[in-house]
Amino acid sequence: MNTRHLFNLWGPTSLAVLLAASLTGPAYAQPVSEQQASEQAVVSDAAVAGAEQAADHRELPRGHFRLPEKGDIVGEYYTVTVEDQEETLIDIARRHNIGFEEIRMANPDVSLWVPGKGTEIVIPAQYILPPAPREGVVINLSELRLYYYPANNPGIVETYPVSVGRDGFATPVGITRTTIKVKDPAWAPPASMRREAAERGEPAPAIVPPGPDNPLGRHAILLAMPSYLIHGTNRPDGVGMRASRGCIRMYPEDIESLYDRLPSGTQVNLMDAPFKAGWAEDGTLFVQTYPQLEENIDDSEPLQDALARLNELVEDQVDVDEEQIKRAIADPNGRFVALYGPQAPEAAPVETPVQLEGLLEEVDLEVSTVVRIEGEA
Repeated sequence: MNTRHLFNLWGPTSLAVLLAASLTGPAYAQPVSEQQASEQAVVSDAAVAGAEQAADHRELPRGHFRLPEKGDIVGEYYTVTVEDQEETLIDIARRHNIGFEEIRMANPDVSLWVPGKGTEIVIPAQYILPPAPREGVVINLSELRLYYYPANNPGIVETYPVSVGRDGFATPVGITRTTIKVKDPAWAPPASMRREAAERGEPAPAIVPPGPDNPLGRHAILLAMPSYLIHGTNRPDGVGMRASRGCIRMYPEDIESLYDRLPSGTQVNLMDAPFKAGWAEDGTLFVQTYPQLEENIDDSEPLQDALARLNELVEDQVDVDEEQIKRAIADPNGRFVALYGPQAPEAAPVETPVQLEGLLEEVDLEVSTVVRIEGEA
């Protein structure tokens, strides 16, 4: 299902370094108006000011978790109560390091725009680590989340919500690496975007300079994959949904933190695992499922893929209810489902439980000058 490719390095014409003076002059209007659900959302000043408060209930920085001594699960679910009538669910999500789709799925009956003072909000800050080697950066596209395993801090994993490519602009699956880090980049919209803007009768500048209209935000980390990068955004309300033209978008405070600490040359594993399974430290087997990316549906067998992942995890013979797995796949909402162990619900007797055993055979480089980056955002 998840074929991985090794991508070529940036070519000599993919990146042009410009002197800051070359961009002096009138500021350009934002060239493209993306059609996404979050366009009309406004993130309040309170959300920005509170962005570093997501770990108030823990002693670690925002997005940091200690790797478990055994098992595959970090974090915890918790609830908060809305105190400000003007605060939106998106404001709350950002403050607690959660993305748009995550907060929506965890609170399906709560208004995105007016949750209301006194409303209890579920913060789904518990994660099964993706089924990939725990090294470098791992981005699970269906989950809309980035994981970073810092080599200089081996007991820690960091995780942040991201946006990935929307329908028609899929973020590719594969293994690449980080190359150059760029602060205050200029952005060169690709020719296709300029054509689309021209057809709509909108300004279509060749270069968008640094500033509030730049969709790359203030920090960009280039990948050894032409036209793809990890970057900030001038529309943080859309983080955590399929909203980009293929790049990985992060909240401005998250990319700023990662930018300062992520070495150039770090491996980046772009994978698509809509079904995740893992052990809790008490011996409970949990699964999480997410909506699968449309572009990968034809190449997958969800139930077979789920059973294959479960088979990888069991050392002894374990019986699970296949119907539970089917229900989790049919309702991909990111919630934890206990299949086996102390936290699993008492299951009704089944005639033919699934036998999982044997089921399937089977040097930092930082650019401080203004940089023009061509490609999608």
